Amino acid sequence: MEVLQWFVDLGASVMLPIIFFIFALILRTGVKKAFYSGITIGVGFVGVNLVLDLLTESLGPTAQSMVRHFGMDLQIIDIGWPAASAISYGTVLGSLAIPISISVNILLLTFGLTKTINVDIWNYWHVAFTGSLVYAITDDFVLGIFTIGVHAVVLLLLGDLLASDVESYFGFQKMTFPHAASAPSYFLAKPMNILFDRIPKFNKIHANPESIQQKFGFFGDSTILGVLLGFLIGFLAGYEWKDILQLTVQTAAVMLLMPKMVALLMEGLTPISEAASSNIKKRFPDRDLYIGMDSALTIGHPAVLSASLLMVPITLAAAVILPGNRVLPFGDLASLPFLFCLMVPVFRGNIIRTVITATIYICIGLYIATWIGPLFTEMAINADFDTGSNTIISSLIDGAVWTTFIFAGSGKWLGWLGIGMIGITSIGGLLYIHRLKNKGE
Repeated sequence: MEVLQWFVDLGASVMLPIIFFIFALILRTGVKKAFYSGITIGVGFVGVNLVLDLLTESLGPTAQSMVRHFGMDLQIIDIGWPAASAISYGTVLGSLAIPISISVNILLLTFGLTKTINVDIWNYWHVAFTGSLVYAITDDFVLGIFTIGVHAVVLLLLGDLLASDVESYFGFQKMTFPHAASAPSYFLAKPMNILFDRIPKFNKIHANPESIQQKFGFFGDSTILGVLLGFLIGFLAGYEWKDILQLTVQTAAVMLLMPKMVALLMEGLTPISEAASSNIKKRFPDRDLYIGMDSALTIGHPAVLSASLLMVPITLAAAVILPGNRVLPFGDLASLPFLFCLMVPVFRGNIIRTVITATIYICIGLYIATWIGPLFTEMAINADFDTGSNTIISSLIDGAVWTTFIFAGSGKWLGWLGIGMIGITSIGGLLYIHRLKNKGE
C-alpha cells in the first residue's frame, strides 16, 4: 500500500509515462519507441498543467474580486478540488480506492463487461470521495468500501457509453474519459440535445467555433474570443484597466496554448493507442478496447474553453440568485471546464447549447453542493484537514455532480440496498451494451 501511495504521489506527469512505457513494452512497440512515447506523454502533461495553472492563477484572483465586487455573502465555501482530493485520499478508507478500482477494472475486463482500461489512476480520488462521504453518513466502513467498488463500475459504464462521441468529435482514437467529475454531465447533454433539435429555428443555430469564425471572421478566432472573454470577466470583476488587460492576454494565451499542449500529449499517446488496437484485434477479434484518460485532454478545445469562461460569471450569478443556495463558488471556478467538457461532443461544439445546459447543470449542482456541505465537512474532519475559519465547506468538483447526490442519498436513506441497486443497475447496463445488444444486432 505504501509503495502504491508513493507511486501516486509522483504525480501524473511522472506516473503516466511509467505506466505507458510498461504498457508499450507489453504491446511490443520496442524499447526506444516506448521510452520516447512515455517521455512525450510526460512532457505533454507538464505542458497541459502549466496552461491549467495559468488559467487557475488568472481566474482565481478574478473570482475573488467578483465575490467582493458583488458583495456575495454565502456561508459554505467552495474549497476547490485540490483540497477535496487531499481530503478524499486522507482517510483510511480513501487510501483503498486505487487497489479496489484497479481490481474492479481487471475483473470486468476479464469477463468482457467493459471496453475501458482506466489508466487515469490519480483521478480515482473521485471514488474515494463518494466512499468516504457514504462512510461519514452511515458510519459503516464496509459500506464505504462497497461504494468505492460500485462507483468504479459506474465510471467504466460511463466511459463505455461516451467513447463513440469522444472519438467522433474530438478525434481521440480508442480513447475515452471515465472521469467522475466530467462524465456525468454527458447524461444531461444527451436528452437536452434531443430537445434542442426539436425547437424550430433554434435547431438551425450553429454556434461551434468553426461556424463562429466563419461568420465573424477575425472576431471568431478562438484566441480573439479569449481576448473578448478575458476582457468581459475582468470588467465584471471590477478590475482596473491594467489588470483587465493582463487578464485579457492571459485568457488569450490559454486559448492559444492549450490545444498545442494537448497535441503534444496526443503525439505520445497515438503510437501506444495504435499498438493496443492492433494487438487487441489479433488476440480478441471481437473486442474493441478504449484507454481511459484524464478529461484534461478535452479542456484545450476552443468550444470547451469558451463555454467554460462564459460560465464563470453565470455560476456566480446563479449562486446569488438561487433561493436556498448557501455555497460560495470559489476554489473550483477555474476548474469549471472539467464539469462541462463532455457536453461539448454531444452538442458538436455548439457553445450556445453547451452554456444553456451547463447553466441548468450548475444550478442543480449548487443545491447538491449545499446539501453535502455538512457531510463533506465531517469527512474533512475525519481526514484531519484544517478547515481554517470556515465552519462548513464544500466543492463544485465533485460536490455539484449528480452522481455524488445519488451515492450519498442512497447511502443515507437506503443503506446497502441503495448502493447495491446502483451496482446492479450499472452491471445491467454493461451487460446490455456489450452482450445482449450485440447479440440482438
